[in-house]
Amino acid sequence: MSQHTVAAFDAELKELRAAVQMMAATVDTQMQHLAEAIEQPESDAAQRIVAMDRSVDRMQADIEETIVQMIARRQPVAVDLREIIATLKIIADLERVGDMAKSCGKRLLVMGAPGRQAETMSTLLSLANQARSQVVDVMAAFTARDADAALEVWRSDSTTDNLYTALFRELLTYMMEDPRNISFCTHLLFCAKNLERIGDHATNIAENVIFIITGEQLGTDRPKGESPTGSVVR
Repeated sequence: MSQHTVAAFDAELKELRAAVQMMAATVDTQMQHLAEAIEQPESDAAQRIVAMDRSVDRMQADIEETIVQMIARRQPVAVDLREIIATLKIIADLERVGDMAKSCGKRLLVMGAPGRQAETMSTLLSLANQARSQVVDVMAAFTARDADAALEVWRSDSTTDNLYTALFRELLTYMMEDPRNISFCTHLLFCAKNLERIGDHATNIAENVIFIITGEQLGTDRPKGESPTGSVVR
């Protein structure tokens, strides 16, 4: 491969990384809007989350097309091929994060402002902020090529699980105390589960970031918190 070809391929890899970072920034904006929708139900933040989903989907499709063309033209091997394949997995996880944020936004729209218990919404906000932190931190690790930072995100998933479990039990209590809370709490249960899954996608991304940098797959089960039933989640 000539020096010119190597330089051109390096430029394409930089553009690919920048596109992934742009997609991650868009998903992070969705997560910011989600926190706002939880805190300020009268705002239009939930509508903004839903409206942004098409942009995220389009970014994923564009990056996938770029990768297909890169493989066809450059026929990458070794480290370069490893990065490209892992990037495909990372953008798939980012797209799912956006989908789950959208799902939460739709449920918050259905719920509306009246009847929300402040304490419960505060717990949901903590869960949303924790899930967002995982995504932000793991994409910072992707940008910096920092395997240790990615590993820290991977290890932090138990915190998200424990917040989810606490909220799950809290919502069950509300439903048992007053059947009129069932509809409201059911929407929140789905939101909470989506946020817990966002944390899982962040750990998936962490595993792929580590793979890009080291070429090694994490061979151990990720740390998990307590499940709502009292067992340890695996």
